[in-house]
Amino acid sequence: MQNIQLFSDLNSTDAELTRAAEIAVTDVLQVKKDEKVLIITNPVGDVAEISYALYDAALKAGGKPVLIFQPVKNQITFAEEAVIGAIGSVPDVLISMSADKLGKDEKAIINPHKTPEGKSVDNTFHFLMETKKTRAFWSPGVTKELFKKTVPIDYGRLKIEAAAVEDLLNRADSVLITSPGGTDLRIGLKGRRAMLDDGDFSLPGAGGNLPAGETFISPELGSSGGRLVFDGSISLYNGDYMLEEPVDLKIVDGFVTEIKGGRGAELLSETIELGEKNAVEFEAAGKIPAGAGAVYKKNARNLGELGIGLNPAAGIVGNMLGDEKAYRTIHIAIGSNYDEDAKALIHCDCIVKDPTVTAYFSDGTERTFLKNGDLVL
Repeated sequence: MQNIQLFSDLNSTDAELTRAAEIAVTDVLQVKKDEKVLIITNPVGDVAEISYALYDAALKAGGKPVLIFQPVKNQITFAEEAVIGAIGSVPDVLISMSADKLGKDEKAIINPHKTPEGKSVDNTFHFLMETKKTRAFWSPGVTKELFKKTVPIDYGRLKIEAAAVEDLLNRADSVLITSPGGTDLRIGLKGRRAMLDDGDFSLPGAGGNLPAGETFISPELGSSGGRLVFDGSISLYNGDYMLEEPVDLKIVDGFVTEIKGGRGAELLSETIELGEKNAVEFEAAGKIPAGAGAVYKKNARNLGELGIGLNPAAGIVGNMLGDEKAYRTIHIAIGSNYDEDAKALIHCDCIVKDPTVTAYFSDGTERTFLKNGDLVL
């Protein structure tokens, strides 16, 4: 057997981190012998250390890992050209282990990739998954403690619960969301299909967050209306923020028209306004296609996602990667959606605690599947 050099041979080891990394590689991704594994990270404490552990786990599994570093990126900055080039080498497995975000794909935004079905994809990472060439996970803002706590979970249970919620969302024409904090929001779902982040990324084209644990869907365009109150945490263009007081939004025809509250409301408004401003400036600078500036600006206020948290080990700690997976929560994103028919420069996930969610079906029946935060399946 060929000798392999592990990072853990050169540095102190963390047994819990080693175990979580091996679960990620062998159980979640199911890396096989001689598979090419590309890990993209930043030279920053926790994400670098997790990446070393993942590199070692991939080696032990018989894979051929490569580890590449870039400066920290956020929602509105671009990934390094060398990183996009490495992604373009078409690895079997892609892991983005970022202190904030991977960064946007500048060339693909201007000249999107085309799938065999004719779909435009403005990120090479996503294109490889769309064309079933690569499986992946991405962990924006992850910490060692979060990774160690939320990765070693019962994935069998998660798959069952995620699939049950997926079925309800797929069959629903709309959902009504209420919460103790004051949310009273209707979201249309006609023509939409839910997506799973259930921790099974073993098939070509499969992928999601790690920690895993949600079922999510893009709202029907222009269908949402009512009051939306965030009372957990919110994600911003430059990080996450734990709310000290609620953020109260008015939603009309699928767009945010009013934001009230304290410091959190100010920060969310600032991020949305920056998304609007940069959309216009990016078009002028040729960083997004001609004519896209107005579209991206408008969609900075779009309701882009409804997600249901399903990871029993997660909690609200001010880190959105884990917060949005927590039981007893939903998250709703402001900005771009996952069906890619409402593109924006931002995607700000925000948490609603202890919600009640009722699905309404075309035959006139209804089903409450979250009641005061409790999952009812």
